[in-house]
Amino acid sequence: MAATLTQLAQVAVMAVPEDEDVVAGWTAFLIFGLLIAAVVILGFSLTKRLKNVDRAEEAGLYDPTDKKPRQGVPLRGLAAARQAREQAAAEESGEGSGGTTPRPGTDADPGR
Repeated sequence: MAATLTQLAQVAVMAVPEDEDVVAGWTAFLIFGLLIAAVVILGFSLTKRLKNVDRAEEAGLYDPTDKKPRQGVPLRGLAAARQAREQAAAEESGEGSGGTTPRPGTDADPGR
């Protein structure tokens, strides 16, 4: 029994390829491509689901008492400059809200 194990060990050592002969091959390339395709498909699916959630919320399918306040994405670059110009123009023309803005979740007109 020990002799057969020794012979198997010798065959296994002799069957090891050289470092230069080891390559990933087409199978690994195919697996890599399939993984990229899976990520793309999952990304499109996620986008579709998120759009459906927004449409359902706008249609009123969710409980309105559970609304979470939406926090906007801070603007940068040209969008921030445009918003600053629009705010300055609104304040100059007197269309501003007088320096006070209603807090989220409160009415803009307290007299109602």
